Amino acid sequence: MDVRKEQDGSCDLLCLDLPVAETIRSRMPPLPGLESAAAAAKALADPTRLKVAAALAEGGELCVCDLAWVIGQAQNLVSHHLRQLRHAGLATSRRQGRLVMYTLTDRGRTLTSAVLNPAFAARHDTNAARTAPPTEPANPPQSPVRATPPTAGPR
Repeated sequence: MDVRKEQDGSCDLLCLDLPVAETIRSRMPPLPGLESAAAAAKALADPTRLKVAAALAEGGELCVCDLAWVIGQAQNLVSHHLRQLRHAGLATSRRQGRLVMYTLTDRGRTLTSAVLNPAFAARHDTNAARTAPPTEPANPPQSPVRATPPTAGPR
């Protein structure tokens, strides 16, 4: 076996299952939708930003001061990450007197949950049945019934 071919990741033979490939191609989202999804995913690619999003997911609506204390970072850094989340459409803000309150959008909550909890993502993935590993049954099977009677004790 040629190890180089296996590592290359390409087929040795050009083959195309045209009906399957055409069906999949017709179901692919348009490029603008993919760009938007990639930008949202990229917004959570930074660990600090993901921590900010996780704090918002847990706390609901928080101000920068609270978020900075919760995640243990400086307010200006948290503010920067909140701007990035807002720009990506994952968070919104509103002014309350002298405070600015932040919350995740529905998309932000969904994406944050999917990133932080792979089990959540697998349950909502349409291909989960094909890709998810088998799970343990909730109630394990009982031990089998003995086919032979137990042996008698000492006589």
